[in-house]
Amino acid sequence: MRVDHSQAAPAFAHDTDAFLAFLALERALAKNTLTSYRSDLDQAAAFLARRGVADWRHVDREQAAEWIHSLSKRACAPASLARKLTALRGLARFLAREKICDKDFTDLLTGPKLVRRIPGTLTPAEIERLLAAPAGGDARSLRDRALLELFYSSGLRVSELAGLTLQQVNLEQGFLRVFGKGSKERVVPVGAKAAEALATYFASGRPHLVKKKTGSQIFLNPRGTALSRVALWMIVKKNAQRAGITKNVKPHGLRHSFATHLLTGGADLRAIQEMLGHASISTTQIYTAVESKRLLDHHAKFHPRNKTKPE
Repeated sequence: MRVDHSQAAPAFAHDTDAFLAFLALERALAKNTLTSYRSDLDQAAAFLARRGVADWRHVDREQAAEWIHSLSKRACAPASLARKLTALRGLARFLAREKICDKDFTDLLTGPKLVRRIPGTLTPAEIERLLAAPAGGDARSLRDRALLELFYSSGLRVSELAGLTLQQVNLEQGFLRVFGKGSKERVVPVGAKAAEALATYFASGRPHLVKKKTGSQIFLNPRGTALSRVALWMIVKKNAQRAGITKNVKPHGLRHSFATHLLTGGADLRAIQEMLGHASISTTQIYTAVESKRLLDHHAKFHPRNKTKPE
């Protein structure tokens, strides 16, 4: 069925909206994930419309494969390509299940094989320097110190840290409640030093940042509103430079360091999974690769049979 391209994209939108509403209400997917899926599906719809496809109900397997192949030719990153295929496959299955389409038009499609990269981490010594970097007694320094201490102590995601509220933290009991991906709630311990830094910030830092419009968010900018994820990134980068750390330090690196250092110290992998909020243990197992690499490096460096020159 051929249609005018100018009318094609809206024709796809109704079913796309229904699918995303299902994911939001039934699967409780995070807003950022839904936004990415919408962008992916709109991109696919525009591609299919240019080839004369009327709507999702008229897509066949070859046309879906052609879109995936076009992305591969444009050197789309494997992770992005995999996400786009996940969005399309989820939509196709939803439409087939709801009897909107006769069959799943993605049933034989295959995506790229993803090679999980070992996440970059900081050493305990580098962490100590980073946490000591915001050394002043002003409101911003107290905020940054509390933020970094809590980041490393809890292993929160950047979005979780940015959205953290006063009601979620219990300093007396030493824990906080987090609503992570899919709005799943979990309890995360807060270490003694992080709790101390937070208490100092609550008493002597945050009151100086509060404005009339301020809500219950913990970490505030000078305007009295919650720090954005970009602002958090800048705080981490600035203090890493201040600490003389030459690595490319990213906020997520503190989460990786948290997990890796717990594993190195003997923590159970299941406990780390729970604290990180990973749905699957396979996601957490990447940190065993980090620790294995460290042990192999130490063995290669210090075992006498690995030394090329006799001492």
